[in-house]
Amino acid sequence: MELFYTPTEQIHPATHQVSIEGEEFHHLVRVLRKREGELILVTDGNGLRCEVRITSIGKHDLQGEIMSSTTIEPPSTRVTVALSLLKNPQRFEWFLEKATELGISTIIPMVTARTVVQPSNDRVHNKLKRWRTIVLSAARQSKRYYLPQVVEPQRFSDVLNRSGYDERCMPFEAATSSPTLHCAGKNILFLIGGEGGFSAEEVQQAEATGCRTMSLGTTILRAETAALFAVAYVRSQLLTEAPSAWL
Repeated sequence: MELFYTPTEQIHPATHQVSIEGEEFHHLVRVLRKREGELILVTDGNGLRCEVRITSIGKHDLQGEIMSSTTIEPPSTRVTVALSLLKNPQRFEWFLEKATELGISTIIPMVTARTVVQPSNDRVHNKLKRWRTIVLSAARQSKRYYLPQVVEPQRFSDVLNRSGYDERCMPFEAATSSPTLHCAGKNILFLIGGEGGFSAEEVQQAEATGCRTMSLGTTILRAETAALFAVAYVRSQLLTEAPSAWL
């Protein structure tokens, strides 16, 4: 069954009722042409899994009856990637989609010293809306019950000040070592620079805050490739060492 998302406040376990509207309603009814009586999976993006029977379809929303529900345990391993905003927005959006499929937890659009394109304040809302739509679509396709967060763009210094991470890593082209990360059960932050990479001052700032610099190999990767590599690195490790730690 296909998976769809709706906010927590539109799921009512006490009355066994669910309401779906907005873009999810459009995709469900206008694109997939679901009909009354069909069964679908619904989640709030916070671990709730509901099997729902469609009871009525209106012009702007859909009502359903919860047939069964369960709560999926959250993953014990979490990966956050702070990726510099890129000159080509399609490359950033490609990363959003693929990283969501691979299991990323949080995405931080980042502004560094060499970030070429920086959205104005009045455009941030529209950018976030589009980015979150891309993530939602990828999460639906890959059946993720925990929706990755896409936060507002942050400056490099603000990302360094974020707390709560067990590992903080900065891959960049001048690094010479590739330290082994033990990822299972940890909250990991990767910082990825954009076109031109990080400045020397940024590398020094990151190391001063406990960030580990690391190499991703001898070839130079595009920013979005490096960011995706970081997520895939964690996933590949967990597949062999601790499958239950990954969503």
